[in-house]
Amino acid sequence: MSLTMYGIKNCDTVAKARKWLEDRGLAYAFHDYKTSGVDRPRLEAWVDELGWEPLLNRAGTTFRKLDEADKRDIDRQKAIALMLANPSMIKRPVLDLGDRRLVGFKPDLYEAALG
Repeated sequence: MSLTMYGIKNCDTVAKARKWLEDRGLAYAFHDYKTSGVDRPRLEAWVDELGWEPLLNRAGTTFRKLDEADKRDIDRQKAIALMLANPSMIKRPVLDLGDRRLVGFKPDLYEAALG
């Protein structure tokens, strides 16, 4: 199984997820979407698979700093546009298992998927 972790290098949650994988000897590629971005087709595929709600990080400072108008009436297209314009609004990490993706880091979910 080929794993790719999408996230931001200096995120604490991403660091915990990376350590979890490394502690178990699981090799993975890392894609920093703050520096390298994320392309629209990939993000749209994630949204199709998972829904935009789990992917849009509303708790982060980037989202909280948005104008109130930008925070209202969010739908699929608006969420995708916000995440493309501000990749740090994508919940992290996104772990690509090849056949499916996991969003966020919960050790029990990682264990169930990879253990």
